[in-house]
Formats: sequence, structure tokens, C-alpha cells
Amino acid sequence: MAKTFKVKLKRSMIGKTQRQKDAVRCLGLRKIGQEVSVVDNPATRGQIFKIQHMLDVKVEK
Repeated sequence: MAKTFKVKLKRSMIGKTQRQKDAVRCLGLRKIGQEVSVVDNPATRGQIFKIQHMLDVKVEK
């Protein structure tokens, strides 16, 4: 089974760049406080790194 991350949006997207907004949407997040589970791969790691200041990330097994 692949390793996954629990990602929670903790900051607003107001005033952020379009690339950051796109990264939030691609992770499947829409609202502040929403939490999703994403698979660990280079693409999702890059998106998480791009907006790490807006997220709360936990590693699942």
C-alpha cells in the first residue's frame, strides 16, 4: 500500500497567487478546515511544498 498524507487547509486563499490557488484545488481542497488524503508521489509533494505555509500535513501509513 502506498504512503499517504493527510492535508488540511488552514489559511485562506485570498491574496495568493494563481499558482498557489491552483495547487490547493489540485490537492482537492476547497474550504478552510477541509482535510483530504493524498497519495505520496513527486507531483503531490511539489504541490504541498508550494503551499506549505497554508497547510497542516500529517503522514499516514
